[in-house]
Amino acid sequence: MSDITQQTEDSTEKPIEFLPILPLFDATLFPKMVLPLMVMQPESVQLVDEAMSKNRIIGLVVSRKIEKEDAPPKEALFEIGTSALILKMAKTQDGRAQLLVQGLNRFRILEYIEGKPYLQARIQIVAEQETKNTEIEAMMSRVLQLFGRVAELSPGMPPEIGAMAKTITEPGVLADMVVSTINVTNEDRQKTLEIMDVAERLKFVLKLISHQVEILELGNKIQSQVKGDMDKSQREYFLRQQLKAIREELGEKDDGSVEVEEYKKKIEERNLPEEARKEAERELSRLSRMHPSSAEYTVASTYLDWLTALPWHETTTDNIDIKKARKILDEDHFGLEKAKKRIIEYLAVRKLNPESKGPILCFAGPPGTGKTSLGHSIARALGRKFHRISLGGVRDEAEIRGHRRTYVGALPGRIIQGIRRAGTKNPVFMLDEIDKVGSDFRGDPSSALLEVLDPEQNATFQDHYLDVPFDLSNVMFITTANVLDTIPPALRDRMEVLQLLGYTEDEKVKIANRYLIPRQRKAHGITASQITFTQGAIRFIISGYTREAGLRNLEREIATVCRGVATKIAEGESDSVIINQNNVPEFLGPVRQIPETKARIMSPGLATGLAWTPAGGDILFIEATAMRGSKGLTLTGQLGDVMKESAQAALSFIRSNANALGIADDFYEKHDIHIHIPAGAIPKDGPSAGVTMLTALTSLMTGKLVKKDLAMTGEITLRGQVLPVGGIKEKVLAAHRAGIKTIIMPKWNEKDLDEIPKSVQKDIQFHFVDKMMDVLKLALEK
Repeated sequence: MSDITQQTEDSTEKPIEFLPILPLFDATLFPKMVLPLMVMQPESVQLVDEAMSKNRIIGLVVSRKIEKEDAPPKEALFEIGTSALILKMAKTQDGRAQLLVQGLNRFRILEYIEGKPYLQARIQIVAEQETKNTEIEAMMSRVLQLFGRVAELSPGMPPEIGAMAKTITEPGVLADMVVSTINVTNEDRQKTLEIMDVAERLKFVLKLISHQVEILELGNKIQSQVKGDMDKSQREYFLRQQLKAIREELGEKDDGSVEVEEYKKKIEERNLPEEARKEAERELSRLSRMHPSSAEYTVASTYLDWLTALPWHETTTDNIDIKKARKILDEDHFGLEKAKKRIIEYLAVRKLNPESKGPILCFAGPPGTGKTSLGHSIARALGRKFHRISLGGVRDEAEIRGHRRTYVGALPGRIIQGIRRAGTKNPVFMLDEIDKVGSDFRGDPSSALLEVLDPEQNATFQDHYLDVPFDLSNVMFITTANVLDTIPPALRDRMEVLQLLGYTEDEKVKIANRYLIPRQRKAHGITASQITFTQGAIRFIISGYTREAGLRNLEREIATVCRGVATKIAEGESDSVIINQNNVPEFLGPVRQIPETKARIMSPGLATGLAWTPAGGDILFIEATAMRGSKGLTLTGQLGDVMKESAQAALSFIRSNANALGIADDFYEKHDIHIHIPAGAIPKDGPSAGVTMLTALTSLMTGKLVKKDLAMTGEITLRGQVLPVGGIKEKVLAAHRAGIKTIIMPKWNEKDLDEIPKSVQKDIQFHFVDKMMDVLKLALEK
């Protein structure tokens, strides 16, 4: 050992001019430190052999590159290295060399010298600037303190290393020893090797060791928390196993544990939103503490069934092909051009901007006009699931929002139930008959629908049963209604209304040929060769047996004919039947709908009006008669207040303009007047019969007949104005069905003719008026 010391002292005093250089890749050697090395490259093994035959001193320099190359380039090596003494050397069977080296001094490479297969360089020993003052002593004390903390927190570091560090009195050696021991990068070790000023080196080492202590303390804190959580979990597991053993001893079956595990697995697999997951885990924790025979156990398990069965993330991909969607709509529905145009526009916007929320569409119109089937077509065009909810007669708010779990037999509302049945969070939802929602002491369902049908709010729809938000913003809601007046204004404001009005006779004929007859043939097991409908037969069924804006009764009558033909074929009476106008009564009986315009005997005081009903348009006969009396006015036919007021306004206008109309001044003084509107069992109201009442009264008092095949509609005023009314298309179609040839309507309604089919406009002559006197000039015979 004295020889080594002597060599160390000699080498410190006498700089070595030439030194073989051994590159290091993943380690750094400091002076007075010992380091084991494995030498693998043949040229490096040769370097070791030659050093062992001389003075055993080599130079160790760290490579900037991490890869262990056979011969790293000189440019890849740092300039500062450590001279080292080979303490021990042993060869392995594969030609490698194992070394144990001790650091001697820092040196700087001046230049590399050629001529050997390994690197050798001319070097200069760098002397350390050893000084000791109060600041250095303070830093040494702090370094020792932090190093002791590192030794405590590092499980792989022997505890006696901290005591050994306290025996080091040289500040530079202490800094080198600490850096070589703690977990720092090779770059930081090399930087420490290159700092010659001891005070600066201590400052740098103090910074490194302080950072290391922070990392170790944080890691220790995390480890303690994890251990605490594991201890808690192990404790719970142990207690549950004890509880299970106790139940087994008591002979009780632990069926709940299997179910709890199943729910736990479902919750993990379903990837519930954060709020829903917390609620599910809380309920699962309660469930695990209950006995399966408990009543609360069923409540909790049912709730977990609903939470884990809902499609929180499942969606169907929209397949928006505008041409295909248009084809599907045309295949499923004839006519309805305005509604189909709006649906195509909606789909086009969805295609260009999938994130658009879009409006809530409301299909409004008479029964049997294809409102519900349009919803099916939209779902088919989008490739989405379809679900229909009938709201007719719903009076309980809980039908929409669900019952709270405190109630016995509580369930979610129809919206959440529909989402579960659909299996996706973006189905097409048809809310049918939204105009027939009622309200009573159980709440107002239409108010609950305000949130459901608002795209800005329904992203956080909260069902009372679930009590966690569910996102409805991806659902496409479609509503249907026969009448808009009964829908609350706030709810109606959230929807875009598309009017589906009645069909003309020509449209009904085409629909019957294309859809109704083939469907009824298939339903009754009859082929096209066994039953054939002529066009005249179809028109005769429409005009003689049905009076409707839609198609339901027409399909029923066609079904009746098909049943009659099926009976004949089944009995062998005939093989095929052609249905024409002559044999229709054989299957349907006598004609049921006789055109009233032809059945009426024309006389003064009789006028024909046009009315709107929820089932489409209709014609309205108004009869007026006079009898001896004194200023009496009788109104019959179950009239509403508005219609009664229209009759009084018409009479007042006639009395104030008696001379201009050619009515005797004392006519009203000597007569009582009676106005009656037939179909007295049907309630009637509205201002649109005003011009008809005016015409009927004027016809009665002047003795002039109202022109044949003429009908009218419009509201009147005392000043002689004719005001616009609604439902023009339904009224015109009803007049066309009834064979009316001339219609008088308010001038303001002339724009509504755009909705009337061209074929109907050709068959009817329209007169547009804004003065009541003009109505009488056009309506009364000369």
